[in-house]
Amino acid sequence: MIQDTSGQDTVVQPNMGKKLKWPLVAGAVVVLISGLVWSSVGGSQVSESIKRSELRFATLEQGTLTRDIATSGKIVAANAPILYSTDQGTVTLLAKPGDRVEFGDVVATIESHKLTNSLKQQEALLEGMQSSLERARLDARRAQLKAQQTLDMAKVDLAAADRESRRGDELIQNKLISKIDFEKGKDDLYKAKLLSAHALQEADLMRDTLTFEVKNKVSEVNRQKLVVSELERQVAALSVKAPVGGIIGNWLTEQKARIGQSQPILTVVDLSAFEAELAVPESYADELGLGMDVELRFGDLTLIGQLSSISPEVRNREVTARVRFEQDDRLKLRQNQRLAARVLLENRPNVLMVQRGAFVSTGGGQEVYAMNGDIAEQKNIQLGARSMSHIEVLQGGKIGDVWVISSIQDFNKAPQVLVR
Repeated sequence: MIQDTSGQDTVVQPNMGKKLKWPLVAGAVVVLISGLVWSSVGGSQVSESIKRSELRFATLEQGTLTRDIATSGKIVAANAPILYSTDQGTVTLLAKPGDRVEFGDVVATIESHKLTNSLKQQEALLEGMQSSLERARLDARRAQLKAQQTLDMAKVDLAAADRESRRGDELIQNKLISKIDFEKGKDDLYKAKLLSAHALQEADLMRDTLTFEVKNKVSEVNRQKLVVSELERQVAALSVKAPVGGIIGNWLTEQKARIGQSQPILTVVDLSAFEAELAVPESYADELGLGMDVELRFGDLTLIGQLSSISPEVRNREVTARVRFEQDDRLKLRQNQRLAARVLLENRPNVLMVQRGAFVSTGGGQEVYAMNGDIAEQKNIQLGARSMSHIEVLQGGKIGDVWVISSIQDFNKAPQVLVR
């Protein structure tokens, strides 16, 4: 049997120097390269380093800075009146939400027995007063007739007395009557003249008195007509009509409900004119002004409108503003449809500016890190006007400078930081 050569093998111990040779060489190379890099950038001032992937950069540029406010809102009808009950009673809603109505259509009725009965009572009272007026006119004509009769009789008596007086004058000349009879004839003439004058004055006074009484009756009838007209208006208002053409919005009460006066019934939405209602943070309230341009975005379509009204009160830390814009046939608008908007406060041409970033808040708006090769150097700056996307640079930068616009909190206020 032939034996193998395993008996001739000798165990060799590993050399530790050779095992550590390559790791030591690699470490030395890394240290040498790091030393060269640090020495080339002034390693005595670089005390921090940060990864480039953790930072955001922006280049300073010259352009037009548009100060704006980004906000959101919704589409509302420019004219969406709420209809209220004119009197208490039972309401009957004739139009349902979503129904289309025209101007003047009856959309609801209110049944008020008290008001209708009051109208009937006042109408009956008016008829009675009109009858009294006609009776007063008849009485006035009768009284005037009597006064005229008295005046006519006084005129007849005056003519007879005058004739007897003239006859007495002839007879006294011929001494055919006594002086006493002659003087009596003169007294009768004077008495007839007085009665005729008094009858004429009485007729004039009677005419004026009757005219005044009839006029007073006419005034009473006219006042009662106004009362009836007002009640007729109130009864007619029980039929609630649409003030605009559009669609019925929401019912604000239940069908056949017992409602009080001035209680809301329903809304009518005018679909011919829309406005945008925006919610602006109260911090920008003092910068808003009527007529400012507003950019409205409806998906891919952008329109420009103008601020038409600004609410004088703050609710939930927001100010409500209305924007009027030209209607576009490409828009299919609906009530309460959401939209994005941008209020354009101011345009500043030829401004040195940089993109907005977290460096503003973390650096207090007074410091920034500008890139010089792979080194971020700390600089003091002064910022100006701000928009939603850019900030005006007043001092500390020039066109083409590259700034770190992300948070600089990790830089620990180091003068220079290596960006690797």
